[in-house]
Amino acid sequence: MGSVVLPASALAQCDAWRKAGQRVVMTNGHFDLLHLGHVDYLQRARGLGHALVVAVNSDASTRALKGPQRPLIPDGERAHMLAALGCVDLVVIFDALTAESLVAALRPAVYVKGGDWDPAVTAAASTVGQTASPRREPPEAAIVAGYGGEVRYLPYLAGHSTRELIALIVARYASGADCGERSTETSASGSTELAEVSVEPRSRRRLSRAAQPRETAGP
Repeated sequence: MGSVVLPASALAQCDAWRKAGQRVVMTNGHFDLLHLGHVDYLQRARGLGHALVVAVNSDASTRALKGPQRPLIPDGERAHMLAALGCVDLVVIFDALTAESLVAALRPAVYVKGGDWDPAVTAAASTVGQTASPRREPPEAAIVAGYGGEVRYLPYLAGHSTRELIALIVARYASGADCGERSTETSASGSTELAEVSVEPRSRRRLSRAAQPRETAGP
């Protein structure tokens, strides 16, 4: 099990790993609605070195990049779920739109992104006759190249993405979205009836980020 830490603590730990001759791997992303595709990607990333650092977009940066309806899971919860994975050593939450400054500070030996960022892969034409064009490199790649690090692109597990998961949930449950959750109750006469269950919105139930600890040590 890993730890959720502040950037300063991540920097100190990465320095310690390097001094011990260990190869530090880093990746970043939103990791909203953790699923098998995420786990598979992180396990393969961890296999490229001795320690894996995962930088997680904060709620603010996720909204800026993904739209006002995201994230579905608060950053503190996303970070702690990632830290619970055996392949993850450190998790850092960051507010910027890119991880450039964090990569420059931590200087991982290997920086990993998903295969959709691979400039060697050409985008499939969305319209018949449209010319496919190379995909852009992640902005962090130039920083990694500048200090002599390695950038690796790992293809995602087919059929497993947050977008597909959200689409599946909407397709199955959207028709009852305004009805709340339903449960069965048995009346005094013994008949089974449907009863509305009020569900408090996540935004009201969760603690404010300021009240949540941002750094936790693993066991």
